[in-house]
Amino acid sequence: MKAELREYARRRSTTGPYVDNLDTDVLIVGAGFGGVFLLYELRKRGLKATIYEAGTDLGGTWRWNRYPGARVDSEVPEYEYSIPEVWRDWTWTTNYPNYQELRQYFDHVDEVLDIKKDCAFETVVVGAQFHEEEGKWYVETEDGRVAKSKYFIIAAGFAAKRYIPDFKGLDTFEGVIHHSSFWPEEGVEIRGKRCAVIGTGASGVQIAQEWGPEAGSLTVFQRTPNLAVPMGKKLLTREEQQNAKVHYPRLFELREKCFGGFLFSFSEKNTFDDSEEEQNEFFQKLWDHGGFSFWLGTYKDMLFDAKANRRAYDFWAKNVRNRIGDPKKRELLAPLEPPHPFGVKRPCLEQNYYEQFNRPNVDIVDIKQNPITEFTPTGILTSNGTLHEFDVIAVATGFDITTGGMTNMGLRSIHGTTLQDEWRSAANTYLGTTVSGYPNMFHLYGPHGPTLLSNGPSSIEVQGRWIVDAIKKMEKEGLKYIDPTPEATKAWKERINYLSDISLFPTTKSTYMGGSLPGKAFEQVNYAGGIPNYALEIREALPEWKGFKTVK
Repeated sequence: MKAELREYARRRSTTGPYVDNLDTDVLIVGAGFGGVFLLYELRKRGLKATIYEAGTDLGGTWRWNRYPGARVDSEVPEYEYSIPEVWRDWTWTTNYPNYQELRQYFDHVDEVLDIKKDCAFETVVVGAQFHEEEGKWYVETEDGRVAKSKYFIIAAGFAAKRYIPDFKGLDTFEGVIHHSSFWPEEGVEIRGKRCAVIGTGASGVQIAQEWGPEAGSLTVFQRTPNLAVPMGKKLLTREEQQNAKVHYPRLFELREKCFGGFLFSFSEKNTFDDSEEEQNEFFQKLWDHGGFSFWLGTYKDMLFDAKANRRAYDFWAKNVRNRIGDPKKRELLAPLEPPHPFGVKRPCLEQNYYEQFNRPNVDIVDIKQNPITEFTPTGILTSNGTLHEFDVIAVATGFDITTGGMTNMGLRSIHGTTLQDEWRSAANTYLGTTVSGYPNMFHLYGPHGPTLLSNGPSSIEVQGRWIVDAIKKMEKEGLKYIDPTPEATKAWKERINYLSDISLFPTTKSTYMGGSLPGKAFEQVNYAGGIPNYALEIREALPEWKGFKTVK
């Protein structure tokens, strides 16, 4: 079982973007939505930009997340570029594409925008430091190359560092075992086999949906129930998409005016402005529509008021419990008492997840009450002494979320410290796009942006435009580098905490509050004020370089 990105490093060539001592204006890490958007925008400004990508092709997370059932949780056209050259001649088969179709989309993006000529694939960054005298970043790769660039942008996303718990005896298991995000390209045969899924985040839910009908047996190891909501997946015709494209420019503008970057936002009402009957009617409308509308299109107090939140949870539980036949499984999957407030963990979108547990071959093990103690050559031993024997195991335990991609990249500051050490107790950024002590380094769709509270392409385009405009402004003004000040960083951290502390997010250990890694800081790592406010706040800093030290 592979556990680290560096295990995928391989030098494909010695020419083009693979050359030794590459010297470029901008070096971007990551060829997903963020990196490709930045390359496209920077080229338009006449800058030479290169992408280093650990994967084998364009697509970012959709190259890695190839596990059974991997599918996006934002609808299209919300989940695509606003670039007219790209959307003009592209149509989808469904409103929630799977990873195969998203790969085809990135192939189309490349055909239209010619992205790959400036990409070095299977290239894993393991070190980077800014040289003040020269005004350049020196970036090291796993295979020994060094590249130089004036600007360094991390577009690795929030899920670049996989998390595999330190299970005793993990290496002794003799069956097939993979982390969900390092799933083999050729797939795994599970028909008729004894299968396990460890974890019930989005990956675990999607794998369980796929495996339930095919596996000989399936056991899901659950620590916390996933408060999943219906996806609302449907087929799309080419004709209906082509007819709608006259509205696309306006829709792409609108998604940035909505809290989560979707084409809906919170209601103007609070929960108890309505009667119970009106609440149920409103909830049902959101539920029937599917997607995240039950989460980020509901009453505006749901994520702030505990009583309002409980109303949403009770509606959720009633709907889900009706779908689960076995009383014991029902209590584990959809308990009457909420395991945490609804929506303070990003809900998963499901199609028939709960129905899988009505199958005689599908079971669930509560590892909060009955933890995994060790792996054996034949399976998994739990604390009550039961040995569960398996042929295939999916480790769907997630990531060193939001910050892990940056802290595990070997970044060193101009003060001689490492980002990994600096962020051990808490993450600190300015504007969710820059880090003090790391001049001319930018990041997007990572710590202190709207990130996990948003639709990816919406956040990426808001932050990406800001980064490109900052670089354009630097070039125009003849600046050698900019570096956010410690004072501005402290103020931004206070802003992040304030927006979180007025909500229910701090009540629960979650991906929003630093993630589930043992020993990781319990802190808000997302901007919780919504994309429209975020866009306004970061723009305020740009005209006068508010919060930045500038060097000619």
